[in-house]
Amino acid sequence: MRWRGERESDNVEDRRGMSGGGRVAVGGGLGTLIIIIIAVLFGVDPQKLLQQAPTDTTPVTSQKSRPANPPQEDELKQFVSVVLGKTEDVWQEVFRQNGKQYRNPTLVLFSGQVQSACGLGSTASGPFYCPGDQKVYIDLAFYEELRRRFNSPGDFAQAYVIAHEVGHHVQKLLGISDKVDAMQRRMSEVDANKLSVRLELQADFFAGLWAKHVQQQGLLEAGDIEEALNAASAIGDDTIQRQSSGYVVPDSFTHGTSEQRLRWFRRGFDTGDIRQGDTFSATNL
Repeated sequence: MRWRGERESDNVEDRRGMSGGGRVAVGGGLGTLIIIIIAVLFGVDPQKLLQQAPTDTTPVTSQKSRPANPPQEDELKQFVSVVLGKTEDVWQEVFRQNGKQYRNPTLVLFSGQVQSACGLGSTASGPFYCPGDQKVYIDLAFYEELRRRFNSPGDFAQAYVIAHEVGHHVQKLLGISDKVDAMQRRMSEVDANKLSVRLELQADFFAGLWAKHVQQQGLLEAGDIEEALNAASAIGDDTIQRQSSGYVVPDSFTHGTSEQRLRWFRRGFDTGDIRQGDTFSATNL
């Protein structure tokens, strides 16, 4: 991705170097397998995790510093700031074309643990969007995990992560995530998971739509889309479960299979049309 020299977003909050005290409760009745899956997938909503786990009321009583940020993280900060700026430009225009007004989210960089309106998040839970404060949270160390564990290197794989989480912000602004959350509260866990899959696949569609607009700006390089597709495939529920336990449990899926995630990202990229991203009405995901 040709990002150097492009505008950096002003909506980046850097909390690196400081980690909140307290513990993150991740027990509850979800089961070990589901915890592992949620911990490594994109788009994790910590509130949903904490709702099903024992409440941890340990107050955040101190801030602990860590060593200075690695030099490569400083460049990554610049990169994600540019990516966030590109999401702002694209979604402001898409919303304007549809008679709506887009509100920019804030991207929070953290290390170790972070306090959000959705509860206490951690590096282990991966990047996430919190609808309570309309902020995207990411520990930049996740990108090394993306490269090493998921074999998904490349700057556009990294950009896909941000674009997917911003896709959840788009859902919040459109009222989609609030409707899904209200419906899930009245459902069984299996049915609620099915709605989560549709929500996540739509965020993948939105990431693909964003990529289409970036391509039209002449900022994509050879292999960029393949990097994003590889990342989407690497974190499919079926792939993660097969790697972690050797078998697949479809009823526990929360983000969709590798094939589904590829298809909806590709659909967003191929059409560039927000009207084509209604995963909730789709009969074939």
